[in-house]
Amino acid sequence: MKTPLSARRLLVRSLAALGLAGFALAGMAQQGWPNKPVKIVVPYGPGSSPDVITRIVAERLSPRIGQPVVVENRPGAGGNNGTGAVAKSAGDGYTYLISTNGPLVYNTVLYKNLPYDPFKELRPVVLAGGQPNVCAVRTDSGINSLRDLVAAMKKNPGSFNFSSTGVGSLSQLGVELLKVKTDTFAVHIPYASSPLAILAILQGDVQFACVPPVAVMPHVKSGKLRPLAVSTAKRSPLMPDIPTMKEGGLPEIESLAWMAIMAPASTPDDIVQRMNREINAVLAMPEVKEKLNAQYMEPIGGSPQDLAKFMQQELREMTPVIKRTGISME
Repeated sequence: MKTPLSARRLLVRSLAALGLAGFALAGMAQQGWPNKPVKIVVPYGPGSSPDVITRIVAERLSPRIGQPVVVENRPGAGGNNGTGAVAKSAGDGYTYLISTNGPLVYNTVLYKNLPYDPFKELRPVVLAGGQPNVCAVRTDSGINSLRDLVAAMKKNPGSFNFSSTGVGSLSQLGVELLKVKTDTFAVHIPYASSPLAILAILQGDVQFACVPPVAVMPHVKSGKLRPLAVSTAKRSPLMPDIPTMKEGGLPEIESLAWMAIMAPASTPDDIVQRMNREINAVLAMPEVKEKLNAQYMEPIGGSPQDLAKFMQQELREMTPVIKRTGISME
């Protein structure tokens, strides 16, 4: 039986009213954000650079938004596991990610079947910070410079392993490019965090690594490790005594290890903008900069649009570098 015209009109008006009410409730929910704890997923292990910066920022962010900021470590697959999990999460404003060069940019070139698309399934919030990688060896290795390392690898082919913070990470790609440029060979052994990558050197499982300084420098100060070079174009003001790759004879290898805060793509604009403002305010605090500098990190900040442009620039610049290494992942 057909619905009478008047009844159909009444039904349409009722559905429209329900729709408007739904939009109104959604708006009220956003205006009341946050009304429960906010989670930031770190796709690396405890003590890693993303973990350290997240905990420093979270401590100051929590009172600004009036809710606890929970840090959740979800390491695995070189950062892909945690990054992919957030990419598939609901954009309700309560789940965020802090990830790095590899899972957010490089792996889109490296992997044939990456299970998420960081450019489509995630949206930028803010570029939190950056640091150089530091190439290091054990002090008792007899290697005193980057040139010494290259010479030793040439003299003893097949005898060198190097550790990294995961497949596709800058700590792997920098060494892969070094191998290409110097016609040397070393076996890559990935780990879930920079502290674990450094532990592998200390235990003699690998001979060297180029990883974030937060894991390297405590062992440099204790005399167990010798730093050979930083990966940035200029010497770091936080580690002024360590030469650059260029000074070590490799001018083509320049890179910054960076950490960006992202949200699921469907997260509302107003919530993303609020998080951006609050995190920028935290990064500008003198005590936060002091804490980050103590861990050899520099705060960066900026708008979501700045981060989006930066990621596209990284993709353009690093795609040919990655292709030169010849690495391809399934």
